[in-house]
Parts: sequence; C-alpha cells; structure tokens
Amino acid sequence: MPSDCITYQNSGYFTKLMIDYLDERSELKPLYNHFPTIENFEKQIEEKSSNFNSNGKREILVSELEKQYQNFEVSKITLNNIKLLNNANTFTITTGHQLNLFTGPLYFLYKIVSTINLCKQLKKEYPENNFVPIYWMATEDHDFDEINYFNYQGKVFRWNHESTGPVGRLSTEGLDKVFDLFSKEIGTSNNANFLKNLFENAYLKHSNLADATRFLANELFQSEGLVIIDGDSIELKKLFIPFVKKELLEQTSFKKVTETNELLKEYFVQVNPREINLFYIEDNLRERIIFENGIYKVNNTTTQFSEIEVLNELENHPEKFSPNVILRPLYQEVILPNLCYIGGGGELAYWLELKSNFEENNITFPILLLRNSVLLTTQKQDEGADKLELSWSDLFSKQRVLLDSKTKDFSEFTIDFSIQKEHLKKQFENLYTIANQTDKSFIGAVKAQEIKQIKGLDNLEKRLLKAEKRVHTEKLVRIVSLQNELFPNQSLQERKANFSEFYLEFGNTLIEELLTELHPLSQEFKIITL
Repeated sequence: MPSDCITYQNSGYFTKLMIDYLDERSELKPLYNHFPTIENFEKQIEEKSSNFNSNGKREILVSELEKQYQNFEVSKITLNNIKLLNNANTFTITTGHQLNLFTGPLYFLYKIVSTINLCKQLKKEYPENNFVPIYWMATEDHDFDEINYFNYQGKVFRWNHESTGPVGRLSTEGLDKVFDLFSKEIGTSNNANFLKNLFENAYLKHSNLADATRFLANELFQSEGLVIIDGDSIELKKLFIPFVKKELLEQTSFKKVTETNELLKEYFVQVNPREINLFYIEDNLRERIIFENGIYKVNNTTTQFSEIEVLNELENHPEKFSPNVILRPLYQEVILPNLCYIGGGGELAYWLELKSNFEENNITFPILLLRNSVLLTTQKQDEGADKLELSWSDLFSKQRVLLDSKTKDFSEFTIDFSIQKEHLKKQFENLYTIANQTDKSFIGAVKAQEIKQIKGLDNLEKRLLKAEKRVHTEKLVRIVSLQNELFPNQSLQERKANFSEFYLEFGNTLIEELLTELHPLSQEFKIITL
C-alpha cells in the first residue's frame, strides 16, 4: 500500500464542524482558547498556572485519588503520577469515556493512548513540568443502553440488567452470563486466557461498574502511568459547590451556551442547554433538577426544594448534585490542573459550545484535541489491497463510489460520455440560434429534446457501467469483501469492533503498536498493520 495514513479531512468520516476546526477557520476561533500545537501548550501552561488557584485543591485531589485506588494494585509510575499532582508544575492531559462493557469499541484505547503519548511529547518539550495522563470515568451517566454491550467478530455480547441511576454505582450482577458466553467464543489460547482473566477479574470480582472499569483500564495501562478518576465523589464535589450554586441561582450556562449556539447555527448543534444543567442523585435515582414557580423540583419525583432548602442541600450533600453534559467539562476543569481535553468529533463539537460559560466562571478553557483515529489491518489484507490496486483513499470511499471508480479503472475503454454530451450540446446551440429567429414556442421544444437526449446518454453510460461491472464481478466481489472487513457495516472499524478481537490474534503487540505509532498532534487517520 502506498501510504500508512490519510488526513481526517480526506477520510470522509468527519463532520463539517470538525473539518473547519482542523482547518482553523476564522469564524470558529472565538469558540476555543488555543489550537492544539506543541508551541501553544506554553501559553496554556501559563494561563492554567495563573488561573488554577489551588487553595488546597491539589491536596484534596491527591487524597481523593489515593482513596479511590485503595483496593487496587497500582504501578509505581501511576502512584508517582498521583503524588506529582501535589506540585504546582504538574499538569494533566485528560480524556473521558463512558463505562462501556469490556471497553466497548476500539476507540476507547485510542483515546487513552493519545492522552499518554501527548504527555510524553510535552515532557520532552517542557521538561521543567510534569504531565499526567487522566482517564475520567463517566460514572454519573445514566444511559445504560449505550454501554451494556460490546461486539466481537460481528456478534453482540449484551448485559441484560435493570438500570435507572448513575451507571458507576450499578451492581455487576449478571455479568457471569456474559462471561460464560464470551469464554466459549474465544477458545483457549494464551491470549484468550488473558482476555478471560481480564474480564473475570474486572467484572466478577468487583461489585460495581465503576470499580470494574477502573480495574480494567488500570490493567491495560498502569505501566504507562495512567491515572483514573471518578468524579462521583463528595470531596471533589465540595470544590464545585460555588459553581453549582451559581447554576441554580443564575442559570448562567443556559444563557451563555444558547448565545454560542447561535454562532454554530450553520452546523449541527451537538447539545442544547437546559435552564438548569444539573441532575439530582440519590441511591439509584438520577433525575433533572427543574425550576418552576420559584421551586426547585426533581423531575419525575415528589422531591422539591425552596431556594434556601436547595442551597442547604448543596452545602450538606454536594454529592447529590450531578452536572450534565454542559456542566461536566466545567467540573473537570475546576478540580484538575488540566491543559487539554482529548475527545472524538462529537465530544469536541459540544466542547466548542462551552467557552463563554468557562469565561463567565473564570475558569481556563482547555486546548481541544481530536483523538487519534486508527484503522487496524493485517498483512493479508494489505497484500489483498495491493493485488486489487487499491489505495487507502479508495478504501475510505463510500462503497458505491468505490465500485464505480474501480470498474472504470479495470475497463479496457473509457466509461465516460462527457465528450459525446459536449458534442450534443454544441449541436443544440445551433438549434437554439435557429429557434430564437422563429416562433418562441420552438425554443421549448428544442430544450425538451436536449434534455431527453442528454438523459439518454446518461442512461447509456449507466448501462455500460453496469455491463462492465458484470465483466469484472470477481474483482469487485473481492473489493467489497475487503472493504467490509475493514469497515464493518460500512462504518469505521474503531466504532464497531472491540479490542479483544485483535488482542486474541496479536496479544500485547496491539497496545505496543498503538503506543509506538500514534502521534496526537499529527491530525492524521493512522493505518496500522499488525
């Protein structure tokens, strides 16, 4: 194959908003702080240093992380990274993700590797500072249907369980059935046994989904110093009390984000703010807080508070107030000495809505970095593509476009009637000259005949292409088969396949290659042959 990468812009899988952001379009510049270049991190470090007024924040953060890791085996490098967070010259690079079953789709790994590798790159460029990779677990999400399954070789392994509250608190009961099915599917090789042990130790030996996910991510990345944080914490939420209070009393985020969304109206707006962007959590309950007629109500319940009562509840039980997608980024940046958030296109799309709200709250807005995207291939697939004369640009094309293009390439003659159409148009130009000299009704007749004959040539061209497809059926079937392997259901592999599918065949080589090959600031869709 001629290349091992393709630009995000040319991949065909990113929205106009993300392409315009990557191209640094001037109209989007008011929506972010600094564009993600290695040089701009110097400015970000300066701003965060002056804005992140510790007031004991670092000590609370470290103490809470040490508490969260109490019952886990932790590597020396991760422990050291946690302790480094006490120091004023230590900063974080953060990614976040839902608690998908067994990591969910492949891009879970790509997010974390991007975060780890950026920390390494920054350490080389700014050696006087320390940089800690953070994985923020989305433990307070409640959309269980988005996370209760994973795909393995086209099969779906689903956890059937009732869930109403924050998913991090969810009992892991019932995952033994998923484990049994998965174990039977993957065989008994050394790599299969590793995956079985990983699943069993994560989900069958931990009582809730947050602990299970922490164990899983820690096992995969503790050697790289990854620090995993759960925001569902009393001590951390105490730091966020002033911002929750402002949200309850002033509805600042609704006003600011609504104004920003006007600037994004030519794009698809990812999320729309509510008047109050907070949930109320209690046991297995997570419901929106609504303000009506001077009363704060918890949606779908009888629970309600006056202004004094809700502020007392916040002071006494901050853990019961949970930020939604609009406020969660602010919460993250309040408690972390963070420089950069790494996320997918959908995540960055809603982050671009938030800068004005950060400014209103006097919190430094982080650099926004599109995570690495990857297509994993095998040597056999590479060789197959070469034999079929396929480039990566070809394989990233929509299937119909690809088949039409390759049919024309394989054909011994040109399947393009552009010359004939141009010749026909010139003939009709003469007829129009004559028509303009006679009755005007004749012009309509000429126009109708021109359209009819051009359409006839179009149809002949399509029939010729269809006939040539039959001639080259064998090659085209192989092309379809290969593209379907690499792009399951004609979508990105990284959004469908689970890492276990590749770990089973390649073992530790999978993560080692990702750590070697992914360059977070490169803005390239990487193709990695395992």
